[in-house]
Amino acid sequence: MSNQNKGASRRQFLTGAAALGAGAVAGAAKANTPDPLITEVQDWAAGLGDGVDATPYGLPIDYESDVVRRNVEWLTADTISSINFTPIHALDGTITPQGCAFERHHSGAIDLPKDDYRLMINGLVDTPLVFTYADLERFPRENHVYFCECAANTGMEWAGAQLNGAQFTHGMIHNMEYTGVPLRTLLNEAGLSGDMSGKWVFVEGADASSNGRSIPMEKALDDVLVAFKANGEALRKEHGYPVRLVVPGWEGNMWVKWLRRIEVMDGPVESREETSKYTDTLEDGTSRKWTWVMDAKSVITSPSPQSPIAHGHGPLVITGLAWSGHGAITRVDVSKDGGITWETARLAKPGEKMALTRFYLDTDWSGEEMLLQSRAIDETGYVQPTKAQLREVRGLNSIYHNNCIQTWHVKPNGEAENVEVS
Repeated sequence: MSNQNKGASRRQFLTGAAALGAGAVAGAAKANTPDPLITEVQDWAAGLGDGVDATPYGLPIDYESDVVRRNVEWLTADTISSINFTPIHALDGTITPQGCAFERHHSGAIDLPKDDYRLMINGLVDTPLVFTYADLERFPRENHVYFCECAANTGMEWAGAQLNGAQFTHGMIHNMEYTGVPLRTLLNEAGLSGDMSGKWVFVEGADASSNGRSIPMEKALDDVLVAFKANGEALRKEHGYPVRLVVPGWEGNMWVKWLRRIEVMDGPVESREETSKYTDTLEDGTSRKWTWVMDAKSVITSPSPQSPIAHGHGPLVITGLAWSGHGAITRVDVSKDGGITWETARLAKPGEKMALTRFYLDTDWSGEEMLLQSRAIDETGYVQPTKAQLREVRGLNSIYHNNCIQTWHVKPNGEAENVEVS
């Protein structure tokens, strides 16, 4: 079908719906029957609503109570060192509300009061310093929107289709506007003398796991942020309140929460979280480390297993998210036939560096089966690979950094299922 015909079809549908009233959307059979939602006074219009103080801190309305984080019980031994997933199938736009942004803890979310917070910078600096929370607020701050993705996001899909929902296959990601102080500002305050090339910083959290990661000085002085706000408000406890590190484009494990110490060093520490964990096992059985950047990736969030087509035939909005740790997303293609043919999707706005991009494909659906896929292309020209292309290099024993093309099988009744199309 040509684009011209698609446009005509959509206009005809919308014109018909307007002529018949809202009932037409639900079905033509109701068109000649008075709709009580229009002709009768409803309960919500027959009395008074809540006063302005009914909810001092606003929460989602009860009708949206299913838009919540979820975990997979069998994935970890308990919920203390575990993961839950962002309900990306039920969100639109690009900003993730803090209340449903995924969590990953190694020893549980701790309760650290702002007044008790301390951040130490030591090691190869002129003057070791300790900052309070109030100290950090006195430095010039910046605001940036960045995605944070766990390196294990989509990790269960290496061996085939495993989890039936975009929330579970791709939900270890969020995208928020962070407010904080550039790390380079604090390092310069402590004093960096001499040649810093080849130097590293080791960043450590205050929780019992003492999660720590090594970061090359070049990245530390570039765009790393010591953040204390997200989406305009204080960080949530589960996201590292009162202060966390933001490492744009790099794997989420390096975004250390409850940040307590930054040490300037001659080399990396090679901690547990960067040797036995968060490395990539290759086809020949060896493992590579220092693969921090999250490559270009995308997923269709609707239709998807948790967001089936429920409105019948006609206009259909296919939508999803794309991102790249190497920069901005420049194009997203969508396939309805498992990668045989592709259509270029519409980006909601030009892609932004290391932030989620929302895409849409406005189309028509007549009940045909579809094998829906999306593939992202970033500003470096990198094209999101298929599972087969990844496996040629990585084999089947990897866990981390799976950015393969995802497939949803949409059935004639509108339901969708996670399937393997390599």
